[in-house]
Amino acid sequence: MDTTETPLHPLSAFQRNMLMLATIAMGAGMSINFVVVAPLTRKAGLGEVEVAAILTLSTLLYAFMIPQWGRIADRVGRKRVMVFSLIMMGLTNTAFLFTLEAALAGAMAGAALLLTLVFVRLWFGLLTPGLQPASMAAMTDATTPANRAAGLGMLGAGMSIGSILGPAGAAALAPFGALAPLWGTIVFCVVVGIVLGYALPKTVPRDRAMLRPKPLAMLDKRVRPHLAFLVAYFICVGMIQQTLGWFIEDRYNLGALGDKSGETAVLYTGIVFACMAVATIAVQFGYISRYRTDPRQLLPIGLGIVVVGYIGADTLISFPLLCASFFIVGVGSALAIPSANALGSLSVTREEQGAAAALMSAAPPAGFIFGPLIGAALYKYAGQAAPLIVSALLMTGLTVYAWTLTRKAPAPSA
Repeated sequence: MDTTETPLHPLSAFQRNMLMLATIAMGAGMSINFVVVAPLTRKAGLGEVEVAAILTLSTLLYAFMIPQWGRIADRVGRKRVMVFSLIMMGLTNTAFLFTLEAALAGAMAGAALLLTLVFVRLWFGLLTPGLQPASMAAMTDATTPANRAAGLGMLGAGMSIGSILGPAGAAALAPFGALAPLWGTIVFCVVVGIVLGYALPKTVPRDRAMLRPKPLAMLDKRVRPHLAFLVAYFICVGMIQQTLGWFIEDRYNLGALGDKSGETAVLYTGIVFACMAVATIAVQFGYISRYRTDPRQLLPIGLGIVVVGYIGADTLISFPLLCASFFIVGVGSALAIPSANALGSLSVTREEQGAAAALMSAAPPAGFIFGPLIGAALYKYAGQAAPLIVSALLMTGLTVYAWTLTRKAPAPSA
């Protein structure tokens, strides 16, 4: 049998699902900060742009370290790097949590608080990026060219689901305290890391004679438009996720609740993210995973649905209608993101699909380098509705671009 059709290091279905669960935990651990940190750092005396700058700096370092950790995983083993990454996610988020607790207790403020938060988040950016390249490499080794796109797409879906599911969990944990959701993701990451260490097989020494697919150049003309598209998409998402907690707190005047304002803002924001999570999971597992869908048709449809959701969130005032609007956003996201990733994979040969997926996995952190800072600046200087309006306009442009892009894309069977 041709070796290209035999997995280099096969994994069982349970082990592949554990890789997906690990990416869900990582996504949850990264995104929970947008629910908890935004309202609580404001309460501790930091401004919107300062908070966004802290998260942006760590995301920039995270994106820079992804390829470095990929090389480390090649040397020391994928499993070790994945477990280390999840444990470090838990520990760095714990340090961040203790800093927030000190600030809310009045033990730290001003420049000292800002510098401490920056210091803690820098360690986050340095130590946690290993799971993404290591899991992609492990899935690439566990699949053949025929099923590689599906396997890598499962990991991409896990990260997207986690980025919404983590903040959604805030709705369940916020009644136990404003910082309880952050504790929840810390425990989740550490437990998944420990289980992953037992679930995956022992690291197999790399056969240096075995050829591996070469990485694609970032400016490869086949993947470049898809990568640029995804970066632009996640810039819009970053703008909304950074400012949503402030938007809810200000629109519904939660600051008037006094000491309970932070806890209530976390609860309300968590409920909105929960609506997105329910929609995303329902569409991902109830439709995308069960039916052979054409990404060329779904991408512009999904983007158009996201635009409708953003417009609804801006124009419909009541909280239930805000939740309904973000439920619509979740539906659109579940259609758009897998479709965009699939089109990127289809733009290269089957042997290069793993490299294309790894390249496009850099789009979310790249988008979150710019999105939160832009969103915070818009919120502070142009008003609370500005991030929603600008994101809706940009998504409209992406929808028009998608119609043009998908007309040139190969059919799914290609």
